Amino acid sequence: MRFTKWQGLGNDYIIVDAGALSGVLNRTAAEALCDRHFGIGGDGVLVWEEPSVEAAAAGAIARMRIFNPDGSEPEMCGNGIRMFARHLRERGAAAEDEFLVETGAGLIGPGLMEDGRVRVRMGRVRFRSDSLAAEVAHGRSEVLEETLHADGEEYVFSFADVGNPHCIIRVAEPGTVDLSAVGPLLEHHPAFPNRANVEFVRPETDGSISMRVWERGVGETQACGTGATAVGAVGIRLGWSPNPVVVHLPGGDLEIEMLEEGEMVMTGPAEKTFTGTVAPPLLKRMGWQ
Repeated sequence: MRFTKWQGLGNDYIIVDAGALSGVLNRTAAEALCDRHFGIGGDGVLVWEEPSVEAAAAGAIARMRIFNPDGSEPEMCGNGIRMFARHLRERGAAAEDEFLVETGAGLIGPGLMEDGRVRVRMGRVRFRSDSLAAEVAHGRSEVLEETLHADGEEYVFSFADVGNPHCIIRVAEPGTVDLSAVGPLLEHHPAFPNRANVEFVRPETDGSISMRVWERGVGETQACGTGATAVGAVGIRLGWSPNPVVVHLPGGDLEIEMLEEGEMVMTGPAEKTFTGTVAPPLLKRMGWQ
């Protein structure tokens, strides 16, 4: 099985063509591939598939499926779509600079820039969605700066759905948060029936926002494109930041912009690191022969 490895601000993914897979990409296979000691290593796997008939009719040139290391399949990955877009261009599948990709969150529109970055139209942000428990969302058109209790602690959080759900908490210093302890508690909190990505953020005096992220099904990562988009949306909505806003992640910066009617745009880099072939011992650990 051949693969290509890409990274965006340190968030790294394995990209494979669905036609190259010799079995079902289940939890066992995803864990084996993403293992940084006994596998390739990565924050997840992106699978390139043909778009559905409906998506192709709407103009999509490919479908991107995302698999977390725990085998779960999220709707969307902001860093992943930038890597995927550049991968499609490199493989000759994207003739134009702007095109559509089918994802679990719908059609996403990346645009390739001359400086190597990718500008992605991420769709419309929602500050309330069915990814919130009914008792949390009840009576609210937006869930912003509401109270959440977990393990005896009280958190003030804002919710943003940018194709996947995000719980955003403003703190004085994101670097001091014990993310490995708090992240899983909030990811699996009853307020989020589909689980949630969790971001701890600090608005800066220059209008930018610093953040750390606990990704649903992954853990702490160097960067999260949907997380930065959600954080930027909340920052703009609550007046923490200008529009557009620069979001600082451990792996680097992303620029987030809110267009009319809440459509979000994310701009950032993607870089290929290597290509290779999965050897028989790893295939065996994946459960394949």
